Amino acid sequence: MLLAISEVTKQVFREDPEFFPVNPVDYGRFLMISIGTGAPKESKPYNAKMASKWGLLDWLLHDGSNPIIDVFTQASGDMVDRHVSVFFQAVHSQQNYLRIQEDTLSGDEALVDVATKENMLKLKEIGENLLAKPPSRVNLKTGLSEPIFAKLLSEEKKHRDESLKTPSKSYNGFT
Repeated sequence: MLLAISEVTKQVFREDPEFFPVNPVDYGRFLMISIGTGAPKESKPYNAKMASKWGLLDWLLHDGSNPIIDVFTQASGDMVDRHVSVFFQAVHSQQNYLRIQEDTLSGDEALVDVATKENMLKLKEIGENLLAKPPSRVNLKTGLSEPIFAKLLSEEKKHRDESLKTPSKSYNGFT
């Protein structure tokens, strides 16, 4: 996500005709949709009291899981999502950022290395169910996910369709 913002900014600086004319720091013109790969249901299998007694091997393998890997993978995604959310709020454009993520995975569906036909069908079903849910956004004040409406996406689609009809009228879907 941060890389995407950086790349668009570079294109604006290069005066790419698909992005120009726009001010490179006019982030209110950016629309970002972040699609996650799914996350396990939060079960909080570790706590500080438990982990404080662990040695190196416990951090590598504990009750069939890999705590150090779990902590790093979950933390990095959460930090980037939170940073981008805060960034878009800071530039008064929180409506321009949408994160789509299924965070209730469990069992084989939560593992990245189970590519059985059964698991792929289950993941397909999970994706289809996710598409049927209303979009939501994390409220940074409460930390809770709240439903939002996809009006902005619909308006962007209309702008893009219109720009195909009259390319000189707009650039990159914005008028």
